[in-house]
Amino acid sequence: MDELQDVQLTEIKPLLNDKNAARNFQDFDCQEHDIETAFGVVHVTMRGTPKGNRPVILTYHDIGLNHKSCFNAFFNFEDMQEITHHFAVCHVDAPGQQEGAPPFPSGYQYPSMDELAEMLPAVLTHLNLKSFIGIGLGAGAYVLSRCALSHPDLVEGLVLINVDPCAKGWIDWAASKFSGWTTNIVDIVLAHHFGHEELQANLDLIQTYRLHIAQDINQDNLQLFLTSYNSRKDLEIERPVVGVNEMTAKTLKCPALLVVGDNSPAVEAVVECNSRLDPTKTTLLKMADCGGLPQVVQPGKLTEAFKYFVQGMGYMPAASMTRLMRSRSHSSSSVGSGESSRSRSHASTHGEGSAGTPEGLDLQAAPQTMEVSC
Repeated sequence: MDELQDVQLTEIKPLLNDKNAARNFQDFDCQEHDIETAFGVVHVTMRGTPKGNRPVILTYHDIGLNHKSCFNAFFNFEDMQEITHHFAVCHVDAPGQQEGAPPFPSGYQYPSMDELAEMLPAVLTHLNLKSFIGIGLGAGAYVLSRCALSHPDLVEGLVLINVDPCAKGWIDWAASKFSGWTTNIVDIVLAHHFGHEELQANLDLIQTYRLHIAQDINQDNLQLFLTSYNSRKDLEIERPVVGVNEMTAKTLKCPALLVVGDNSPAVEAVVECNSRLDPTKTTLLKMADCGGLPQVVQPGKLTEAFKYFVQGMGYMPAASMTRLMRSRSHSSSSVGSGESSRSRSHASTHGEGSAGTPEGLDLQAAPQTMEVSC
């Protein structure tokens, strides 16, 4: 194992709370679209104008959320404005999950997770978009992964938060845990998002999302989305091994950044996904002092990670040095991989190869899976 390195950094931005939740959920300078696809209508919100042939950032939320409650706190974060200056953003709401969505008619067959993924090419075609860099949480991360497997030419990179590649994951455990004494779907969804420690300690955050799930999301529509996610298939991805199956292995072809909070119920699922992906194109980021919604609780750290991710793909080469980069420049220790050469807060890195990567190496050029704790 490579040596561990500690870089001190303090997250200076406030957490989401009741006082700023309303503003963080707001859309700014956006256009809404209802797009017909072969599997039904999907609600899409475009933020900004596509920049030539550059991909858009496409988001997909988790169960119990929509694009506003899942991602607007992140995209409204001050440091994200440098990134959104370079990329348009396309927020996709799963059918019936957007704000003010009407209930589906009786007997409506909700799309499967595979069908939700197959809606995305139609979205790109309708909006005249050629490709995207995806950011997905939970169910949304699964949908984006499935789309990337089926349409690799459309997906340039993926940031997968709390992704579960398995047919049955920790949400099934949560449902069974609560089924003995409650049928409240809000409690089931909260257990999907937050671990026991976070449910007990971060009361303002939990109350904000409890009210949102109960009041802003159509409960019948939510149940349909939850059932679809619980019925998902295994992604059936496998890690390519040189000399064994590198030509036949089914895995993501694009760069991938896996993200999970160290208090999230999804840790084991994300580690499992990491073990199945191409180690030359994958980075696993574990966030300390963070639970199920890292994009809300630690937006500064995730913004920094995302910036270096897109830089590793060849975009934003002249992006400004941030406080994380400055923190790195004050450290005299050597670093064990490409992404950790731009280390984030309290970074502990280890890889399967040798240490000492050159200072300017791009994030995705590292020859091994890298795990970063920040």
